[in-house]
Amino acid sequence: MQKITPCLWFDGNAEDAMSFYASVFPDFQHLTTTPGPENKPLVMTCRLQGQEFILLNGGPEFKFNEAVSFSVMCDTQDEVDDLWHKLSAGGETSICGWLKDKFGLSWQIVPLVLPEMLRDRDSARAGRVMNAMLGMTKLDIAALQAAYEQ
Repeated sequence: MQKITPCLWFDGNAEDAMSFYASVFPDFQHLTTTPGPENKPLVMTCRLQGQEFILLNGGPEFKFNEAVSFSVMCDTQDEVDDLWHKLSAGGETSICGWLKDKFGLSWQIVPLVLPEMLRDRDSARAGRVMNAMLGMTKLDIAALQAAYEQ
């Protein structure tokens, strides 16, 4: 059992969010649904990429913001592109691999090689990668590697 589970507060559209995330993540698992008033789902649990989440139909009182985001580490550019395209559909994109999905939830779509390049002992290499990343919206592995290898 997972000891800490993020609970995501939705404005009455947690079912839509669950369907959306099921379409984005191939390993998605719907675990449970707890009914609330009028027998509509109040709390649902699911698993994405091995991480359990609680989706709560809470109402309009609280909104997502960038203070909390989910970082998804990607092995390939194809995976970056696929997740970027799917998660940003109906939402908005930002810089450095950040986006908001159509529910306002913030995500970071990050190539697995990026943190390794940024931690390089050669500060000039790491600095070139940082500068390249700062100029990107969706992260581009080939461009990051080119900056790293200059």
